[in-house]
Amino acid sequence: RFLSKLLTNPTSYVILLLLTYTVGYLTATTTTISKSSPQENPTKLDNFRVTTHCADPVPPELVRGTVLEALFDGVSPYDDFPPPHVSNFLSPYRIKGWGSNGVVFRHLIQKVKPRVIIEVGTFLGASALHMANLTRELGLQTQILCVDDFRGWPGFRRKVKDIKMLNGDVLLMYQFMQNVIHLNMTRWVLPLPFSSVSALQKLCEVGVWGDLIEIDGGHDFNTAWSDINRAYRILRPGGVIFGHDYFTSADSRGVRRAVNLFAQLNGLNIQIDGQHWVI
Repeated sequence: RFLSKLLTNPTSYVILLLLTYTVGYLTATTTTISKSSPQENPTKLDNFRVTTHCADPVPPELVRGTVLEALFDGVSPYDDFPPPHVSNFLSPYRIKGWGSNGVVFRHLIQKVKPRVIIEVGTFLGASALHMANLTRELGLQTQILCVDDFRGWPGFRRKVKDIKMLNGDVLLMYQFMQNVIHLNMTRWVLPLPFSSVSALQKLCEVGVWGDLIEIDGGHDFNTAWSDINRAYRILRPGGVIFGHDYFTSADSRGVRRAVNLFAQLNGLNIQIDGQHWVI
């Protein structure tokens, strides 16, 4: 009887309708916020998790042949280098890097004694060639795979003005290869001129794992987060993954945030060596 009177009273009916709508709206809003809250479920931030199982690792001595077959139709990119249309645009040797000679490289190579090094973010090869020299000093037979699209970043030629451009193509990969040839390292250092996502996925598929993996590509959170997660999947047991730019003006919005979150979610400890993070 009470409900019947309430529904027949216009004012009471409107109040009841508004109250029902308000409760429904607040409930729906609370549920949406709860589902997207990283504090309650931090794995929601992992937009790059891939559940596909990587192929079993190939022996280190087969890594170079596996990569050449999978990515270059079995032919070395150094064959018949340089092509005639770019030869006049290259310097005999042009190196440039940031933090590329830090003591962290010697520390880790002495500790891990890697047979396979994967570097994500190479530019002109300063750190890759430094690592190649260190492995030679220690008598190691180490293959170094350099993952980079070799496009630099928009506007980088304002800082590295002598890198030439040909029909819109910045000649980073060609100059990198020229640097490798100049130091007689073609047997040990191989470019993988693809995006980090596609290159790391392909290495996973063909079973190329790294003993030592350096992450030094994009410095924003999303790129660093993706690269770390994908690279960690092809890190051999007992290996080390590390990277530059842990301390930058981006602070907790860039590389450091990605590294810290990855370590937290996977129960790993971070060590610091200069400007580099090490896991």
